[in-house]
Amino acid sequence: MTATTAQDQDDLAYNVFAKACPSRDTLEHVTGRWGGLTLGALYEGSLRFNELRRRVDGVSEKMLSQTLHALERDGLVHREAQPTNPPRVDYELTPLGRQVAERLLALIHCVEGSMDDVLAARARYDETRGAL
Repeated sequence: MTATTAQDQDDLAYNVFAKACPSRDTLEHVTGRWGGLTLGALYEGSLRFNELRRRVDGVSEKMLSQTLHALERDGLVHREAQPTNPPRVDYELTPLGRQVAERLLALIHCVEGSMDDVLAARARYDETRGAL
């Protein structure tokens, strides 16, 4: 894969670097803390709301709900409501959501695999600049 150049950006219908581009909102939904973790969790398969909330440790009910709405609106997550009592709602990735989640998981695995280096860099930084 090659880096995107300025010329490539000119050839695209959308440009995330442009202030008014709608792709910026979607990028924010995908790369925000809860969006990325939600997409990553759903890559494993369909989950109910509370299952997803347990999987994405630390997310509040309100934030997960807002995140799911945004991802559903962007066409990345499908919400399936079953007419049962109590109601059952399942969430799963759309084909586009799977594409995005695959790329996010590659980034997540890269970060996880580099944490020894990151922690060492933090320690060096803190030593030279004083701990925050």
